[in-house]
Amino acid sequence: MQIITDRRELHRIPELDRALPKTMAYLEQSLSPLQCILFSPVPGSLCAWFDFGRKSSIAFRADADALPILERTGADYASCHPGQMHACGHDGHMAILLELARRLNGKRTMKKNALLIFQPAEETTGGAKDICDTGLFQSYQVDAIFGLHLWPGLPAGEIFSRKQELMARSSEVDVDIYGKSAHIAKAGEGVDALAAGVEFYRRAAAMEQALPDGVFRLLKFGKMESGTVRNALAAHTHLEGSLRAFQEDTFLGLQEEMISIGRALEAERGVQVKLSFSDGYPAVMNPPELYDRVARVMPLQELEAPSMTAEDFSWYQRYLPGIFFFLGLGDTPALHTDTFDFDETILTKGADFFEKLAETLV
Repeated sequence: MQIITDRRELHRIPELDRALPKTMAYLEQSLSPLQCILFSPVPGSLCAWFDFGRKSSIAFRADADALPILERTGADYASCHPGQMHACGHDGHMAILLELARRLNGKRTMKKNALLIFQPAEETTGGAKDICDTGLFQSYQVDAIFGLHLWPGLPAGEIFSRKQELMARSSEVDVDIYGKSAHIAKAGEGVDALAAGVEFYRRAAAMEQALPDGVFRLLKFGKMESGTVRNALAAHTHLEGSLRAFQEDTFLGLQEEMISIGRALEAERGVQVKLSFSDGYPAVMNPPELYDRVARVMPLQELEAPSMTAEDFSWYQRYLPGIFFFLGLGDTPALHTDTFDFDETILTKGADFFEKLAETLV
């Protein structure tokens, strides 16, 4: 099957961020025989425009970048680039869109024109926003965009999604607490940054856990460093964590509460507390009206709860209506692991789904 060939050829040549020359060359070679217009709106991207003479268009997106991971699948189509691997399924996403392109090429009439977007930098700096900023969607009168992600652990070949919250807004959190070192025998002469760090962690965790169960959010710290020796107070404590939420007031409220905790510890313990938050990606929020339109013509499985992972597809939803889906892979290794692989026959389910959306959505 050509869709499997595409996936394996792309899997062999993983590239990172926006430097995707081999990937883009393969895509262009595959698409150039088709009756579509090819162009690159931003570096490391490729778009295929199928003009059916309609006044409006529908768009489909695949991410094209890989991860800095040394592959250990042992597959005969494993990565030829040491230390780089398609460990998040982006090779499969591109293969689905290439198959959709071939199917569109054989159609004479459609209800809408179709724009296929192969996007860089999903794993790093958010290539989706750069594409949105070009004015591409206004130029091609795109009124809706769709994307999907291969998803381990969900029933193989089935399409899942949900209204509103699907994938979280994310922000990295760094906390630096400065005190004054002193020998523990003279602890009164120092300011204990480690004790303040432990208290910051305790209060932040309690603050997040006090929110109602129905508010989807996450605040966790995975790294804490402090001190130099066992018999001296720590002069510096550093914590690294992640904040995730969906609603803006929840997200900003958790940030403000952490800042307030820091100020309180400064007043109580005489330390200095500095917090920083990365921008991250917005939340993926599926608009109910468009979701209902899709559900009327397509079989969808409803997710009970959203994923707390992040996705830059959310930038498209800031510019126009869009729905993101998960395509179940069944029991496979987890995403972002060096053994990630899957049953490639499932990819045809994604192409079937996108094709029907292109044919039926008005």
